[in-house]
Amino acid sequence: MRICFFNRSYWPDQAATGQLLTELAQDLVREYGCTVSVVAGPALHASERSNITWWPVSREEHEGVRILRANGTRLPRQKFVGRAANYLTYFASAVAATLQIGPQDVVVSLTDPPILGLAALSAARRTGARFVFLCEDIFPEVASLLEDFHNATINRTLDRINRRLVRKADAVVALGDRMKRRLVEEKGAASGGVHVIHNWADCNAIAPGPKDNAFSRVHGLHDKFVLMHSGNVGLSQNLDVLIEAAARLQSHERVVFAIVGDGARRGLLEAMAKQRGLANVRFFPYQPKELLHESFATADAFVVSLKPGLEGYIVPSKLYGILAAGRPFVAAVEPSCEVAAIATEHSCGVVAPPGSPDALATAITQLCDDPARAQRMGENARRASWQYDRRAAVRAYFDLFTSLGRLTTTSTAA
Repeated sequence: MRICFFNRSYWPDQAATGQLLTELAQDLVREYGCTVSVVAGPALHASERSNITWWPVSREEHEGVRILRANGTRLPRQKFVGRAANYLTYFASAVAATLQIGPQDVVVSLTDPPILGLAALSAARRTGARFVFLCEDIFPEVASLLEDFHNATINRTLDRINRRLVRKADAVVALGDRMKRRLVEEKGAASGGVHVIHNWADCNAIAPGPKDNAFSRVHGLHDKFVLMHSGNVGLSQNLDVLIEAAARLQSHERVVFAIVGDGARRGLLEAMAKQRGLANVRFFPYQPKELLHESFATADAFVVSLKPGLEGYIVPSKLYGILAAGRPFVAAVEPSCEVAAIATEHSCGVVAPPGSPDALATAITQLCDDPARAQRMGENARRASWQYDRRAAVRAYFDLFTSLGRLTTTSTAA
């Protein structure tokens, strides 16, 4: 089976969507013998930024996957102008790349950037392939996160594009049941055409480990109760409330807040913590994949947060690694959010209303003061993680693509 993915982020990027797509593409090659191409953007990893090329499309191969780098600008992403220029130049190069992908059976578009599906749809129709729209995010609702730019005309355009892609797709993938309802009820998707496939973690690579490890020892966290946020420190997580909760728990000397990762909000959060003199808030860089198990094991509990109103438009992928690590979590999200549903269904997390530092501080204190309960929740989390294991997710995608291939064969024969 020949499959081509479109997404700006791909190996060696550290963004969650890029890492997940890398694992999916490589596993489809290794486990199922597929021929896989990815139309990706220039690598955003810091060590790659000097390798700038002015060719619209460059080629490389990694782990059996053919990568077509749709090159574009690499302006600083802190401001809207830089992000917009990067997106548009990548999109233009991605359009050029569609002429080089060759015959395909299935073309899959993710939503980074949200207009990318137009190029992928065009490629699918030109090559006679089935088109799959994989909704990592739903637009224009997610665009409301842009604090430095709001434009009603652009939002209406994104809405029309999103609806068109949902309508034209041979299959739509939603990351959870709530996202599926959003797509059906608000975007006009046919219920039978939307397939729920959760994001995942590799339960063999991430497993429960001892808290007393090299990472916790080096950073003096082995004898603390560590509440960790791990992953993108971005606009959707509402992490300001985490700083406020830390301020309320300054007298709890055992409790330390560890923010591991980077993103658009990290600098502001560091400034907030410094201004308040919060010695109980620590910041750490992204941890390499091979050391991730130690940083995860350092946590006694995690926090998964999301701004109110975004549930179902975004599904936090960090949850699945937390489950695999066998740690409880505080779900600072709305009750209808996928994260809250998993916490309640599997008794592996505590739900706290988003935007409430008092509720968040209370939930953290409950876990800290009742280690037996926290341990039970962690054990429940590990058991639940196998439902969201990497192998199960890749199999679900392969089965979906295979079913679409059968449809193509049937229609051709008819």
